[in-house]
Amino acid sequence: MDTLSYKTLTLNAQNVQRDWVVIDATDQVLGRLCAKVAKLLRGKYKPSYSPNMECGDKVIIINADKIVLTGKKMTDREYLSYTGYPGGQRVATPEVLMKKALNKHIKPGYNPLFTKVMKGMLPKNRMGRRLIENMYVYNGPNHPHEAQEPKVIDINKLK
Repeated sequence: MDTLSYKTLTLNAQNVQRDWVVIDATDQVLGRLCAKVAKLLRGKYKPSYSPNMECGDKVIIINADKIVLTGKKMTDREYLSYTGYPGGQRVATPEVLMKKALNKHIKPGYNPLFTKVMKGMLPKNRMGRRLIENMYVYNGPNHPHEAQEPKVIDINKLK
């Protein structure tokens, strides 16, 4: 019996095939969209998925300002942050975070609301902090990543 034919092949960083993907967030529910984006960032839709490797795609989300939250979550949900100083606990609603995203002084491709939601859906370790950098969120239909030739996918077709 040849034992070499039973070897399990595992991926390494050089063998990972990473694509660029564009997702349109128009009229999508925020949590449901972000759950599917988290799977894309981790690479769980690929047959070569490995939980200890960064094997996901780079995701570009366009039309982020047209996202939908169900119920009264836009005004009633609260996200907490802490400055590190006594009395430095800050409270922000999704409505406030969306207004921050429209500010011209923040880094392009960054959206505080999407980042806050996605951090809760990714691993809380070094790999999760690296994966969040592979997501680019833009409020309009344009993005500066045309040189990477991203594929446009329909997020509703993913499970």
